[in-house]
Amino acid sequence: MVLKNLCDGIVAAKFSCKSSTDTVDNNQVSACSKAESSDSKFPKASLWSSLFTSGYSVCETYSESSATEKKSVNSTNNGWADAVRKVVTVGSMRSLQECVLGPSKTEVSRSDGDVWVLGVCHKISLHESTGDVDNSNSFSAFEDDFFSKILITYRKAFNAIGDSNYTSDVNWGCMLRSGQMLVAQPQDKEYINILRLFGDSEASAFSIHNLLEAGKGYGLAVGSWVGPYAMCRTLEVLARSQRERNDLGERLLPMAIYVVSGDEDGERGGAPVVCIEDASKCCSEFSQVLAAWTPLLLLVPLVLGLDKINPRYVPLLQSIFKFPQSLGILGGKPGASTYIIGVQNEKALYLDPHDVHPVVNIIGDNQEINTSSYHSNVIKLMPLDSIDPSLAIGFYCRDKDDFDDFCSRASKLVEESDGAPLFTVAQSRSLSMQVNSNDTIGANCRFQEDDGRGLDLVNEDTNEDDWQLL
Repeated sequence: MVLKNLCDGIVAAKFSCKSSTDTVDNNQVSACSKAESSDSKFPKASLWSSLFTSGYSVCETYSESSATEKKSVNSTNNGWADAVRKVVTVGSMRSLQECVLGPSKTEVSRSDGDVWVLGVCHKISLHESTGDVDNSNSFSAFEDDFFSKILITYRKAFNAIGDSNYTSDVNWGCMLRSGQMLVAQPQDKEYINILRLFGDSEASAFSIHNLLEAGKGYGLAVGSWVGPYAMCRTLEVLARSQRERNDLGERLLPMAIYVVSGDEDGERGGAPVVCIEDASKCCSEFSQVLAAWTPLLLLVPLVLGLDKINPRYVPLLQSIFKFPQSLGILGGKPGASTYIIGVQNEKALYLDPHDVHPVVNIIGDNQEINTSSYHSNVIKLMPLDSIDPSLAIGFYCRDKDDFDDFCSRASKLVEESDGAPLFTVAQSRSLSMQVNSNDTIGANCRFQEDDGRGLDLVNEDTNEDDWQLL
């Protein structure tokens, strides 16, 4: 009865998918039909909270068998996931979601193999269909998972940023929005409270206003594009300042942030090294020495080539989406950042921040809020080897066991990298410096052989940010 009333309420409203779009890729199919392009009403926060849920907890998916991965899929039990369980106890969410978003289409092919979305495998391949597997339901579960991810896009008509006259981030804020999306995915809060962290005012902890203020030391400025490295460091600075400001209250970001770097100067020197001692120190500082370990967000900024990604790194980038700790990639086409959350073979699936929407006031206790613009209704793809070589990889470890599992997987990936890893793992800083020195020599030699360019060209490649050039 509850489900029937909910459906009736949705069908009674008209929904529109119109928006101004500055797209980074034409490889997309809209889920909006022409018949649905009229002015409309949108779902409220309370309704949306009942429809969408994290792929970590609800979608019936397959992942590699390990205790850590099962925990990764099932352990995030936030409020909006619970709401879905109460409302939708049997069957797929597909019919409800189509009422809200319209019938969705996708260029993801069922004949191209399985899809990985942030550490979760969706076995949609028609070639693997069996009598015990409903392939249609598997594909719907994949779509539900993709559409449940929080999307944060360009906004207009918010309060001016600082002393500037900017009331919109259109055409320059895509990396800031991509960074917000990455941090939003692992949040274990009530749905609307997650969105409030990323509202468009100084009152929201991780708003574009506060990100720009925190990132001044890394060159962030209103109206200017920012690179992945500066984005990672800005998130680190803002998380620290918010923690210090709210020591006596609730932690706005319930995780430590560790930006993985190379040599002792922290910014250069071959493959970045995940230093276990540094990760432990981050957790200890975050908990104010009250706990040996806390949830940990790892950010790994990289440069994987000059004008384009060196092909040797594409298989490694595919593999990181199979980590249960995966939070995807900050990257996209040159000058146009996206948030890449999945892969199917050599195609990258991404959330696009380039749609423009009016600002949504999500401050205060008002639950009657239009939150439809915080979820995508299309699945966009691009060739993985076409993304900008300047990017950042994210991982989220819920506890020490999860971190240990991540380190084990990362070490295995290093063994598969043929001497050119994305990053390495070491117990201490002294060991990481030794590993880093060896990798730098080997990587530079191989880079020159493959690309036919002298190392002097690498030195001349000046970016706004400092990178890990591999």
